[in-house]
Amino acid sequence: MPTIDFSLTALFQHASGVVQAVLIALLFCSILCWAIILEKAVVLIGLYRQARAFEAATNGSLSAMPADGIARAIAAAGREEANEAKTGESAADRRDRIERAMRDAMLDTLVKTEARLPYLATIGSSAPFIGLFGTVWGIMHSFAAIATANDTSLGVVAPGIAEALSTTAVGLAAAIPASIAYNKLASDFGGLARRISLSIGRLVRRMDGAAAR
Repeated sequence: MPTIDFSLTALFQHASGVVQAVLIALLFCSILCWAIILEKAVVLIGLYRQARAFEAATNGSLSAMPADGIARAIAAAGREEANEAKTGESAADRRDRIERAMRDAMLDTLVKTEARLPYLATIGSSAPFIGLFGTVWGIMHSFAAIATANDTSLGVVAPGIAEALSTTAVGLAAAIPASIAYNKLASDFGGLARRISLSIGRLVRRMDGAAAR
């Protein structure tokens, strides 16, 4: 019995045009997924570094406030609101206004860094169905070939079924890391936002206490 090559390259070469298109689409999704994962990992490392510097400044000397990254945007928003005087505004209202402006600046910066993150969720949810479409189409094509050959032996049936099932496997290979990475990155961005929000509240209280003295 001749040896059948079940490598992905061989399966792609012998697959129908639709199955080949599905495999190419899933390969593109996988490459895009890993590119986004690597990009967001680098971005998060930088944001965590900036968050630690911001926390150190709010716990120590306010004059040592970092002058770059997200801390710069937060500090600029806080200074702009602090320099704006509103008639009849109480100290508590002023503090809330400054804190709200700083939180808005933080969220605006984080939203920009989260760009393309939804692509991971889209790949994670759609890639298995794209692969399943390729599998269904491949099986239909295989059955048509079997009927034409009028032979149901394993040597005739197995290659076509393997080609069809390969799209489901590739779809899962693209979807699983995308889903895991999306959940992890979304959780990290959310945790980072809460962490910086606490530092903003601490900073505003210290500024309010310094002004009262």
